[in-house]
Formats: sequence, C-alpha cells, structure tokens
Amino acid sequence: SLIIDRLYRDLYAYQAILDGVKGGPKEKRLAAQFIPKFFCSFPALADAAINAQLDLCEDEDVSVSTSSSSSCQRFACYGCETRKQIFTHFFSYLLDDSAEFNQVNTALISIFKIDAKGTLGGLFSQILQGEDIVRERAIKFLSTKLKMMPDDTMTKEVEDYIFIETKKVLEDVTGEEFVLLMRILSGLKSMQTVSGRQQLVELVVEQAFLEQALNPTDADSVDRLLQCTRQALPLFSKNVHSTRFVTYFCEFVLPNLSLLTSPVAELDIQLEVLKLLAEMGPYCGDMDKLEVNLNMLFEKLLEFMPLPPEEENGENAANEEPKLQFSYVECLLFSFHQLGKKLPDFLIDKISAEKLKDFKIRLQYFARGLQVYIRQLRVALQGKTGDALKTEENKIKVVALKITNNINVLIKDLFHNPPSYKSTVTLSWKPVQKTEAAAIGQKRQSGEDIGATATTKKLPTNLPRRDARQIYNPPSGKYSASIGNFSYGDRGQIGWNNKSTTSNNMFMVLQ
Repeated sequence: SLIIDRLYRDLYAYQAILDGVKGGPKEKRLAAQFIPKFFCSFPALADAAINAQLDLCEDEDVSVSTSSSSSCQRFACYGCETRKQIFTHFFSYLLDDSAEFNQVNTALISIFKIDAKGTLGGLFSQILQGEDIVRERAIKFLSTKLKMMPDDTMTKEVEDYIFIETKKVLEDVTGEEFVLLMRILSGLKSMQTVSGRQQLVELVVEQAFLEQALNPTDADSVDRLLQCTRQALPLFSKNVHSTRFVTYFCEFVLPNLSLLTSPVAELDIQLEVLKLLAEMGPYCGDMDKLEVNLNMLFEKLLEFMPLPPEEENGENAANEEPKLQFSYVECLLFSFHQLGKKLPDFLIDKISAEKLKDFKIRLQYFARGLQVYIRQLRVALQGKTGDALKTEENKIKVVALKITNNINVLIKDLFHNPPSYKSTVTLSWKPVQKTEAAAIGQKRQSGEDIGATATTKKLPTNLPRRDARQIYNPPSGKYSASIGNFSYGDRGQIGWNNKSTTSNNMFMVLQ
C-alpha cells in the first residue's frame, strides 16, 4: 500500500511538471529540464511528456525554446520511437535564431553518436518527405557534420546505409543538392577505394543521362552534363576511367559545340566544355570507337587552327589576318595528344596525305604566331619575381605564357616523323607550385621547359567576378580574360537552373 501510494505521488508530481508548460517562463524552463530527466520512470505519461517538451520547444519565449531544445538531447538514451518524434521536431520547428540552431545541432550530434542509423533514418525521412526548408537543412547538416563523426560511430554498416539512402534522394535533386550529396558520399571511408570511387562514377553517369543524345540548345541539359562531369573529374584515375564521359563528349558534344547554350550568358560554354574534355583525357581507357572519336577531335582542332592568310585560293585569301584562339587550341591539342597515344598511326595511316599536309601548314602558321607572342611575354616578365608577378596584369601574362608554351610543346611532338606523343604538359588552369611561377622572371627557359612544368598559379582565384574583363595589349596583339559562372537548378531530375555559381573560364585571342 505504501509503495502504491508513493507511485501515485510520484506520478502526480511528474504530471505537475508536465503542467508546468502552462505556467510562466521560470516554470517552463524548469519543466524543460525535468521532463526528459524523469521521462523513463513514467512510461504511462510518455506521449504526454514528449508533446509537452515539443510545446516548450515551440514557445514564443526564445529562452524557453532554446533551453527545451537543448534538453531534448537527453531523450537520445530512450527508444527509437521517442528519438524519431524528437528528431522530427528538430527540423520541422527549427527557428531561424542562431542560438537555437546551434542548440539543435548539438542535440542532433549527441543523438547521432548514440544511434547513428536511427538518426540517419529520421534525417533521410525529412529529406525525402519534409518541406523544402527542412530538406535543405537536413542535407546541409549531413554534408557538414558527418565528416566530424568518430570512426566508431561511422561504421561500415552506417556508411552503407548512407550510400543506399542517398541514392534514393538522388532520384530527384537540384544541382546544388547534387553537389552536396556527392560531397557526403565522397567523404565516406568506404568510398576511398578504387571500387568505391567506381561506384560514385556510376552514380554520376546515371545523373548525367549519358545514354541519351544531348540537346545542345537546352541550357538545362547542357548545364546538367557539365555539373555531373565536374563531380566525376576528381574520381578519375588510372584505375577509374573517364572513357564513357570522353566518348559522350566526342560523339554528342563536339559535333554541336557551336550550338551549345548555357543558363549563364557570360560563360564561354564552348571553352568550358573543351577544358573539361582535356582534363578527362589522361584517364580515358580503351575506347570502342577510338578512330571515329579521334577523327572528330582532329576535325574540331582544324576549325580553330586557321590557314595562313597568304594561302592562294585558300579559306583566308583576301581576308584579314586570322585570330589565334590559344585557349581553345590548348584544350583541343591536349585532348588529341592524349587520345593519339592510343592510336599513334592516326596521322600516318588514318587520314589522307592531302589532309596531313593541310594540317602541318596550319601547325606551322600557328607555331610562328606562338614564337612571336612567347618572346614578347618573356621580355615583359623578365626580371619580375615575388610580388611583381602577383599584379593582375602580370598574372594574365604568366597564364598567357603558360598556354602558348603548352601549345608549342604539343606542336613539336606532332611535327616529329612519325608523330610523337611522349611530352607531358600541365594544363594552364591547373594549380602549380609557387616557386615555378617565380622562376619565369628569373631565367629564360625553353618552350618545352616552361610548357612541361606549369608556370603559374591557378588563374581563377583573384580574377574579377562574372562579366568583368581585363585587357592586356602586347606590341602586336591582345589578350583578354573573362570569367563565367555556372548555376544550379530546381528539383525534378536535377533541375539545373538555380542561383549559385561555381565555374571559371579564360579566353585568349591574339590578333
């Protein structure tokens, strides 16, 4: 009888605590602390206790809602259903106040460490079924917090669960969400192996729709392809090949290069495509239609390598001196050089003697223009080191020198008899060591030396935004650099037309 009386008294006392949610701020703050503390002792009042705690989390008084949200993490030691109810609240009723946001993050991390899989189930449930703002916060939580979790929390079972659930989410994502989700998967330990990276490439292939022909006039389709290619690029290696992407670019993108459209008017979409193709070239494996694709690259290269103006009855007869589009040619020559290694007799046996002669005339003309420009740039940069090379004008000159020397090295290879594919260059927009950039002003290197060692810092970091342009005028020509930006999209099989920007692009013309 005494035990029963005590139980009733305790039950009455706990009910009084629950009723504290109807009192003033002090009573509410006390209730927020004691409801989760004694929760497990009164299973009969479990639903009432959870509802009372959630009411406190939604209180208009920020001090009450913050305190109650912080106390919610104590529920983590209870059953899965309790965690699920509390967890759903965190994202459904999260306030915009930064203090509240930090409290919720702390609580979620605590719950995650106790039951990672259960917490992930709640998170992915919110991502798949919650409101857009809830979905956004859940994805960002995963992308920023998972990498901070200890190894004993992020077990193989947990990582496998994340991979399976993320694949479901990827069926309907925006461009920005796609990037964040790929960042989540790329950070998993199980994805650091060759097989793991291959799985990630397969995911990107599915999103890129490589089984469908590209509509070059559909800006969203073009944007989706480029965004997917960017996500795949860091995954490629000598063991994880870029063959399907390179094949797709050769078959569907290069033939329609001039028709490509982008959601961003300022972006040089053609150059962006050529840069991506060049970066994928070294990781291309065996290709079914190698000769056909190499021929497509060859024909596209010819379009950007003009005949000299003195050619009688030629395409440039009586016309003004043609522009040498160095950035385009660097990309196309590099891509041709990479694929040419796989079919070294292409220029000997696979094209006619007349076409080969025409190609060598174009190469010679381009090489002459290169030598003039290289000499002017070296004179302009001679003696400049350290801070002097960091000015915007000199950065542009350094990159111009890098591009022209890269082209020079590749042209020399193709002029060998038979053509050689042994030289190695670093693409002009790829990052390099600082000491190499300084070396340009300290000594006169050969074209091969500079082209092979990458003589500049990564270009995009300090350039103007979007449509800003910089013009450099050497004695005989003009060099211009412009920055374009990519955007993401609204949901619905990767809607690729939203607001954020991520890409950089450079265009070089010598008049």
